[in-house]
Amino acid sequence: MKYSLSEITEVIKNRRTILPEHFSKRKVHREQIELILNNAIWAPTHGMTQPWRFKVFMDGGLNKIAEFLPALYKEKTAPEAFKQAKFDRMSTRPLLASAVIAVCMERDPTGKIEEIEEVEAVACAVQNMHLTCTAYGLGAFWSSPKLIYSKEMNEFLQLKPQDKCLGLFYIGYTDAEWPKSHRKPIEYVTEWIGE
Repeated sequence: MKYSLSEITEVIKNRRTILPEHFSKRKVHREQIELILNNAIWAPTHGMTQPWRFKVFMDGGLNKIAEFLPALYKEKTAPEAFKQAKFDRMSTRPLLASAVIAVCMERDPTGKIEEIEEVEAVACAVQNMHLTCTAYGLGAFWSSPKLIYSKEMNEFLQLKPQDKCLGLFYIGYTDAEWPKSHRKPIEYVTEWIGE
């Protein structure tokens, strides 16, 4: 066997969502982010369109997204639906992270690949990011609040109208104990068809 299947399986099983509230002050270095993104781009992509695009907010850039997100939330939310706690989280979470990566999808200009397949390719890239963070011992959180699919978000990220932001990926070291989890056995979710 070329690779240690047991190690790969452990990384996959240990992947967790770690909220920015559990990040420590220790900074993730740019070189680590570059490796995370380099691993992301090895995701499967139908037609080799490679639709993923990344906007990395670090250092002072974190202030930009920490100001933009809550302002957009307030602008797009009816007063009766507005939640102060949500507004506050949008203001503080970026500042708790070492990096926030806007994970975006650039549509294939020829239109030969269905949009859903481009979305799936980007989701696979995010899984690669999550697994790389796990291998590094970094906390990661893929957030997709409804407002990221807005025209205003596209403008903020300088995306074309046909492109989309598919999430904000928060990265940081964590001092918290690594969470445990479980999944249903495959018997609950698998049907074997032999004939």
